[in-house]
Amino acid sequence: MAIYDGRTSAPRSHRVPAVLRAPLEGRTWREFLYLLLSLPISIVAFVFAVTMVSLGAGLLITFLGVPVLAAGLAGARGLGVLERARARALLRVKVAEPEPVRPRKGTRGPLAWTGALLKSGTSWRHLLYMALHLPWAIFAFVVSLVMWSVGWALLLYPAYAWMYPTYWGQDGMQLYGDNDGTTVYLDNPFEIGVTAGAGLLVVLATPWVIRGLAGVERLAVTGLLGPSRLATRVWELEEDRGVVVDTAAADLRRIERDLHDGAQARLVALAMDLGLAKEKLEEDPEAAARMVDEAHGEVKLALQELRDLARGIHPAILTDRGLSPALSALAARCTVPVAVDVDLPARPAPAIEGIAYFTVSELLQNVSKHSAARTARVEVWRSGTRLMLQVSDDGKGGASTATGSGLAGLAERLGSVDGLLVVDSPVGGPTTVTAELPWRG
Repeated sequence: MAIYDGRTSAPRSHRVPAVLRAPLEGRTWREFLYLLLSLPISIVAFVFAVTMVSLGAGLLITFLGVPVLAAGLAGARGLGVLERARARALLRVKVAEPEPVRPRKGTRGPLAWTGALLKSGTSWRHLLYMALHLPWAIFAFVVSLVMWSVGWALLLYPAYAWMYPTYWGQDGMQLYGDNDGTTVYLDNPFEIGVTAGAGLLVVLATPWVIRGLAGVERLAVTGLLGPSRLATRVWELEEDRGVVVDTAAADLRRIERDLHDGAQARLVALAMDLGLAKEKLEEDPEAAARMVDEAHGEVKLALQELRDLARGIHPAILTDRGLSPALSALAARCTVPVAVDVDLPARPAPAIEGIAYFTVSELLQNVSKHSAARTARVEVWRSGTRLMLQVSDDGKGGASTATGSGLAGLAERLGSVDGLLVVDSPVGGPTTVTAELPWRG
């Protein structure tokens, strides 16, 4: 899940328009090199794929065909490593490593790995890439190389036009010729200038054609050589499950600590005081009465701590009346005046409602402790299938989701339920934190 801190750098301005600087940019040369290298690599890959599949299919009548096919799939995965590295270096596209080949639990050895390779959809996608990439690589190679060479040859024609009459015995570059002896040469200043102008147009158009061809290469590498969407989603769910488990364990430790250090300690002291009061009841009734009165005060404090602890687990007002009254109660306890605006047509799922409540609670605590704000505002609304929360203040700003901050932990909690946290907090303020949660009503 991506987390944004709202402080992206402004795009760098250029005095030279993009269309003029594109032919000389490093990106253009890298992508051009990628397209040139694709042809020899794709030829080798295509030959390997066709050979291994044909040989394996032909040998399926015997047992040898199965390991041959598995070897072809393993080789395809090896090529995938090369292609992902090439895409990272030249196309600047980061493709995640696909899920590894895993034999079924409890099995091991060559047969287990062979079966896992044959059942791996990722391996077959790699083989499909090797088979389909050659026609496209030929097309991209021809188009990019022809446009590049023709464009620069025409643009630089004024610099080498003198070589035609000097060394090759003709007036200039031949534009037309037939069997009757009719020939047209580009040999006068006007024709040379028009030729250079046409070359300039081709040179300026070539980088954008190359970028389009490279864009198709990016899609192919990402779609066929990267992890499948299902595998990516499973990985995300596993990661989110880990966050949820860690969060639940941290909450249990917090509750245990609060009970041990707070209400439990008070109740132990209260029991001891009442025991002493019972012993003094006959000897010194006045002292016993004072001790009972002090114990009564301790009972009130213990009850208040238990109420606060219960509110921290799940407030009753949220369960009974929903987000609007619960957030209003939160705002009333904030040290900064807070305006609350909740516009919801219905109540979301209880779990989402609880996460929304505690998200606002933590953000308002940050406002109270760190923002030095004079006012704050909480807004809640529904947008399609998402519950939107926004907490803003006019404080000093500088909030960040950097690792180790409270906002980073909050972003992880939201991410565990497919939520999102966006922080816009320039130094000097104001700060706006927007949270997005699934509705799931």
